Amino acid sequence: MRVISPAELDVAAAVIKTGELVIVPTNRWYMICADAANSDACRSVFDGKRRPEAKSLCFVAPSFADYQKYFHFSAEAAKLADAFWPGDMALLLPWRDPQDAVKYAAVGSPALSTHASGILGELAAAVGLPLAATTANISGNGGPGDRGPAVTIREVDDFLTASGIVVTAVIDGGICPAANHMTVVDCFTEQARLARTGLVHQRAVAAALGRDV
Repeated sequence: MRVISPAELDVAAAVIKTGELVIVPTNRWYMICADAANSDACRSVFDGKRRPEAKSLCFVAPSFADYQKYFHFSAEAAKLADAFWPGDMALLLPWRDPQDAVKYAAVGSPALSTHASGILGELAAAVGLPLAATTANISGNGGPGDRGPAVTIREVDDFLTASGIVVTAVIDGGICPAANHMTVVDCFTEQARLARTGLVHQRAVAAALGRDV
């Protein structure tokens, strides 16, 4: 495993393109990333995290135009994207083309999608291809004994030791301060539904939509 700086995104992008894995810092915590179309790379993430297949990885595209190309946006989904993307919200979105749902099966259907800010978004842009991303931790139940995803490089090392996942590069972003999830909104139907609370508060979602959620 090679630890690199945020200035070395070209190195991380090259790693992703060869089918290998990279761990990157976000405002929330460290996340492990793969080429979203590479089923073997994504499978190694599921297996190492002991992550149920029903819990999709997150789709991170190079640009907002890519999201519009891949997904249907309802009027409410468009309002949420305009208000909170790029940022700490993920939207469950329906695919435009069923073949893309097959190609990017690791991110589910509807797809768990976020227009990421910071280094994760910059990496997706540098790769020029959609990424599949998820938190750097063994999947758990979120109970009192579950420490949660890594927020430091040392905790990344602990995760890699416990999981057995082979990662080629880790981008050192220091300490991730928020240690909280993205807010997830289900936009599969015309009326959006709050699926998980997180950094974007429920009141903010309601304000963007102009109704209670």
